[in-house]
Amino acid sequence: MNSLLSFLAIILIINLLSCTSAASEASGAPPIHRQILLVTTPDWEAVDGSLRRYEWGDQKDWEMVGEEIPVVVGKNGMHWGIGEKDYRSNDTSRVKREGDLRSPAGVYALSSAFGYADPDSLEGLRFPYVHVTAVTQCIEDTGSAYYNRIIQGDETPSDWTSTDYMRRQDNLYEWGVFVSHNYRNALPGAGSCIFLHGWRGTSQGTAGCTAMDINLMKDIVFWLDQAKNPLLVQAPEAEIEALLEAHQLPVLP
Repeated sequence: MNSLLSFLAIILIINLLSCTSAASEASGAPPIHRQILLVTTPDWEAVDGSLRRYEWGDQKDWEMVGEEIPVVVGKNGMHWGIGEKDYRSNDTSRVKREGDLRSPAGVYALSSAFGYADPDSLEGLRFPYVHVTAVTQCIEDTGSAYYNRIIQGDETPSDWTSTDYMRRQDNLYEWGVFVSHNYRNALPGAGSCIFLHGWRGTSQGTAGCTAMDINLMKDIVFWLDQAKNPLLVQAPEAEIEALLEAHQLPVLP
């Protein structure tokens, strides 16, 4: 009797798994990540590049949103960083480090937007938002317990000597997005405070961020949707296809 019950139980489990698999295929379930920001540069040393937005649309396919956006990356180009996986093993001669003036190549979650505007005025925003004030800082000190975190300085006991005050005179951070580079269990010295933000111009690289026209940056902030789990994918053009395939993401045109 016990053997018969065990056999019937196995048959039931197999049938349930088959039904679940068939239902999933029939439903055409959307991908987990349904928004992708794709940043490419001509090579590892290039400062100029482009950003394209893609979204999983009603036609159950990837659609490009808007026009291609000119961007700049780090003054010294890109090196591999730490994102959805640790990409530094891809090429140990190209490893992102604190202060190297390079943007991190790889695939990264986007944790929150930020800006100078009062949150109560942001109708239609669909993404977590940090209101940047005079005391908002991103900590760059590798010895701080808050390394690579955005904090409000008036609420946090200071243990740092190096910080990035985000309420800037040049308004580069009027609109921006925090990139989750080296974010989980931040490794001291692997790079911090990586953002998408406004630029100074087409030929002026950054300290490691990806920058663009501030009005286009604002457009991206309002396009991002937390429910669609957006990702930033950025690398030199020669690396993009393999990077997308490694994460089972579409090879986008």
